[in-house]
Amino acid sequence: MKFFKLTKKKIIILSTIIISFILIFACTTSFGMQHYYKLDFSTGLVTADRLNVRSGPGTGYPVVATVTRNQYIRIFAGVGNWYIVQVEGDFVGAVSQKYVKPIYPNSSGTSSGTSTNTGSGNSSGGTTSQSNTSSLTADELETFNLINQQRANNGLSALKVDSELQRVARIKAQDMVNNNYFDHNSPTYGTPFNMMKNFGITYKTAGENLAGNSSNSAAVTAWMNSPGHRANILNSSYNYTGLAVVSSPRYGKIYVQMFIGK
Repeated sequence: MKFFKLTKKKIIILSTIIISFILIFACTTSFGMQHYYKLDFSTGLVTADRLNVRSGPGTGYPVVATVTRNQYIRIFAGVGNWYIVQVEGDFVGAVSQKYVKPIYPNSSGTSSGTSTNTGSGNSSGGTTSQSNTSSLTADELETFNLINQQRANNGLSALKVDSELQRVARIKAQDMVNNNYFDHNSPTYGTPFNMMKNFGITYKTAGENLAGNSSNSAAVTAWMNSPGHRANILNSSYNYTGLAVVSSPRYGKIYVQMFIGK
């Protein structure tokens, strides 16, 4: 009975010590928490060969995913020297700022998703064009800049926006949503080349990329990882584009990029 009383006393003392440690740790964690801060960009380009995405802003947190060089990632905020990001596969975590190059929205020249491309066709003549991007939506502008960044990375000149081709790309994208299909051949307008011709677009060479994705950077990354799409994006014969991004209940967003060379 005496032994039992002594053990109980020790248990009470030990419990008090443990509770004290827990309270101290909780307070330390609370006081040591880093604050999030906003950024003036939402896309980054990975510069490391292999970059770990961790569950928190520090090397002590476990790795939840990895990304590789020249992959685009979505950036939500900064925490200390880390970015809070979303990467392909819808993983959310933190990466070191040292290995990510910010891509600003107004800079000129990045998941699973569905994409398809068609090769070039030929026609002749010219069409009205403009390089002003003020008519683009926020999604279209970000995707446009990401595409031109890829061209710049490969020593190519930036694509310019053709106002009429931009209008046609938007019509095609909305047609895909309205008629619930994903194909270069539209049941309404036919092939991309027939559609361009019928809308008065003339060119020397032309092509089209399609994608269904929830993220602008992921759509571009998927295109760059596909030989056919990559060939269209890095085709030096193309110098004008029309790029549409519209909401889709099936994919999140539908992307239509039409290319022409004059």
